[in-house]
Amino acid sequence: MPITVDIDVMLARRKMSVGELAERVGITPANLAVLKNGRAKAVRFATLAALCEALDCQPGDLLRWEPDPSDATPD
Repeated sequence: MPITVDIDVMLARRKMSVGELAERVGITPANLAVLKNGRAKAVRFATLAALCEALDCQPGDLLRWEPDPSDATPD
């Protein structure tokens, strides 16, 4: 998927555990792991806002777009 989730980067920068972030955001650690590992198909804006508040960051710090190499057109 061309959207990469960088929650683990922000967790490391904030020296916060997945369990602590899940508690602050109000979601289960299992659901946070699904999001963190890039297996989620969607994220609610309310959850994204809660993540940004808990991690003191912007949405762009958590999500980034990367082109899919399989979509590249041959020369």
